[in-house]
Amino acid sequence: MRLQDYLDRICFEGEVGVNVTTLCNVHRQHLLHIPYENLSVQLAEPVGLAIEPIYRKIVERGRGGWCYEMNGLLQWSLEQIGFDVLRMSAGVMRSERGDEVMGNHLVLAVHVDDETWLADAGFGDGLREPIPLQEGPFRQGHLTYSLQRLDDGYWRFHNHEFGGAPNFDFRYEKADETLLKAHCDWQQTEKESSFVLNLICQKFEPEALQVLRGRVRRTVAAHGVWEWVLENAEDLESELRSVFGLEVDVDQIWPAIAARHEKLFGNERHFVRRTPRANTGGPWGSVDPPRMPRAESSER
Repeated sequence: MRLQDYLDRICFEGEVGVNVTTLCNVHRQHLLHIPYENLSVQLAEPVGLAIEPIYRKIVERGRGGWCYEMNGLLQWSLEQIGFDVLRMSAGVMRSERGDEVMGNHLVLAVHVDDETWLADAGFGDGLREPIPLQEGPFRQGHLTYSLQRLDDGYWRFHNHEFGGAPNFDFRYEKADETLLKAHCDWQQTEKESSFVLNLICQKFEPEALQVLRGRVRRTVAAHGVWEWVLENAEDLESELRSVFGLEVDVDQIWPAIAARHEKLFGNERHFVRRTPRANTGGPWGSVDPPRMPRAESSER
């Protein structure tokens, strides 16, 4: 395991140092070049928390990963550079489901230059760069996020308005590794898990966010959202390769993906949507969205 091989994987150029500039650049390059994906779950390939298999999969085999892998690798790389990194247990949708979800997400706190930053390369469509661990809204490109301090001592991260999951909660304290492992195992084995039920791939580009959930493809850009349905396994294989940089044999997963889509959407086999951006919600009010031209056509 070599730091330089990881830096080559994320196309990082220049020197690294224990400073905010390096932290932000590594985080951003990681998300621009490594996709968030749960193909291992879909293919019944067991994944865990150990860093060596994560490194082999993402750095050497050119794959991506989900939160435990993405943030595990990011933590390793930052510590190799010399950063002080804290692993924290988080709970996606704790706002609705309570403390039982704590551990279904892994996030990082990085202390540098007398300030603490929240780093998270594992939310899929979340932060592009770290943000200071302090209350307030944060704008990154065309997306707006926010951090809120709750009365019970937790922090709540509010995702942007087009995010797949709206929020997660965490405490600024060392992660419970037993809890993380339990959720990691459950989410890839139990039939009720959304990761077992649905294929998910997400990847940042300089001016857009590319998303694949089952057969539904989405592009989130500054002036709107485009959404359409993949027609067949060949389309899926092409999208995985050309957009997400993933070479995967989709034959064994396409039947389940198609069946899941039909269960959710019935006979809706093809649609194209162009949507102007909505106002950003959350406890800090709204941000006026940019206007986009009216769509020439809309098909369902």
